[in-house]
Amino acid sequence: MTEQMTGAQSLIRALEHMGVDTVFGIPGGAVLPAYDPLLDSTEVRHVLVRHEQGAGHAAEGYAQATGKVGVCMATSGPGATNLVTALADAYMDSVPMVAITGQVPSSSIGTDAFQEADICGITLPITKHNYLVRDPDEIPRAIAEAFHIAATGRPGPVLVDVPKDVLQATTTFSWPQPLDLPGYRPVTRPHSKQVRETARLIMDAKQPVLYVGGGVLKARATKELRVLAELTGMPLITTLMARGAFPDSHPQHLGMPGMHGTVAAVGALQKSDLLISLGARFDDRVTGKLDTFAPNATVVHADIDPAEISKNRHADVPIVGDCREVIADLIAAVQAEHDAGREADYAGWWAQVERWRSTYPLGYEHPADGSLSPQYVIERIGKLVGPEGIYVAGVGQHQMWAAQFITYEHPHTWLNSGGLGTMGYAVPAAMGAKIGRPEAAVWAIDGDGCFQMTNQELATCAIEGVPVKIAVINNGNLGMVRQWQTLFYNERYSNTDLHSKRIPDFAKLSEAYGCIGLRCEKADDVDAVIEKAMAINDAPVVIDFVVHHDAMVWPMVAAGTSNDDIQVARNMAPEWDTEE
Repeated sequence: MTEQMTGAQSLIRALEHMGVDTVFGIPGGAVLPAYDPLLDSTEVRHVLVRHEQGAGHAAEGYAQATGKVGVCMATSGPGATNLVTALADAYMDSVPMVAITGQVPSSSIGTDAFQEADICGITLPITKHNYLVRDPDEIPRAIAEAFHIAATGRPGPVLVDVPKDVLQATTTFSWPQPLDLPGYRPVTRPHSKQVRETARLIMDAKQPVLYVGGGVLKARATKELRVLAELTGMPLITTLMARGAFPDSHPQHLGMPGMHGTVAAVGALQKSDLLISLGARFDDRVTGKLDTFAPNATVVHADIDPAEISKNRHADVPIVGDCREVIADLIAAVQAEHDAGREADYAGWWAQVERWRSTYPLGYEHPADGSLSPQYVIERIGKLVGPEGIYVAGVGQHQMWAAQFITYEHPHTWLNSGGLGTMGYAVPAAMGAKIGRPEAAVWAIDGDGCFQMTNQELATCAIEGVPVKIAVINNGNLGMVRQWQTLFYNERYSNTDLHSKRIPDFAKLSEAYGCIGLRCEKADDVDAVIEKAMAINDAPVVIDFVVHHDAMVWPMVAAGTSNDDIQVARNMAPEWDTEE
């Protein structure tokens, strides 16, 4: 199919052919030619955000909730640079996203023209690939390749930068576009020898652990994961990025590892003799001090990105491949071992793990002064909304409490900024998730610090009819920073008091943005206000939960220390070698 049109029309037509139904963005001078044909598209909905960072995070939330590629759009210069944080966030968390930016005319590139920025150069380290399209005939190919690269292999963001004159030029549109990427051949099928070796190690191990990362969710491999777990009988942990990949209610699930993980999960990693890492990258927040992490474990590391294998921890058995295919082959290999009469015995290991789990469960105390416990608020949201809801967290204490005290039973119901730790992620990401999954109950769990970074997108939610629910856990502080100041800086609270219990009034601010604003300060009112918010389905709802200012996230492994030094409360460490 060929047709004469402008480069801008070609761009929109290519998006339509890629099945794009939603684009988040803001127009500006350099990208304006693309916005004109967008007005005529009956297939692509444009959501006018209030800040380009919001467009990027909304595209992320859409992608994470739906599994499709998220799309955002911005103009040149500051419009493009405002996308940088979201692109870096998507890169760290392997979120498939295509960002389209306008650029100054080709003749002006390199002259420091008005609103010029070398966005390809700027984003080179934080995108899987990026394009500066200098020929209008190349627009369809660039778009087709961008979507392919974003969605395949290890997912991630791709940027397509198009100068204004290229958008305005006349071209011949042609579709479909052949994909010819000689340097891009993601390996999905694992090597059978390593898979068989892993199955043998599973049979020989006495204290094994399945260490499950976000790659299992990206590969849509949760059903296979459950089969493997139950076939082997091994304890299993899910990282912050993998919450929901395995049901919390399953007896083999020990919870989340790492800096604020459960004692059972952290202990199992540390004392293991075999670690099978599936789609995880041995992040510093999981390993603690790296040279003390799981010192006696043989490591099997499976990941679709070969660059991750042995990057932080040496892999004794490296497996490059898609997690779904890796796990499927592992199931067959383990079953073959069983058929040959080889069975593993983990009874003693499970006895130890169960002692940790029963002795050190997650918990919290209600403040002695009668103020509201933030953990209680988040726990009640999880209970009342239920496991079918989608929960989107900002970054900080509330993020950790949401990971700890909400029960996740299904994949793709927990969205957060894991690798980059981006404050301001929650509101626009929840908006994107709700647009992508309108039938789902979407709740943003945000902090008062995070909320004030991107709450302008409440206007977008109200105008676009996106009825998200936003719970602001308002302790008046930059809570996680304050916690570190309490523990490591002699309670010297330098510039962490936001005064946000007084300024602004979040309920009134939300109403000014066209949302429903509610406020809750007492434990007795928590359920009623959550239920009131749940009953409103024709407008966004913001609840200002005014909570105790000094609540802390426990357990905790201090940055740079060993996981062996985990604290279950202030100055309280677990007894690792508890005997029956």
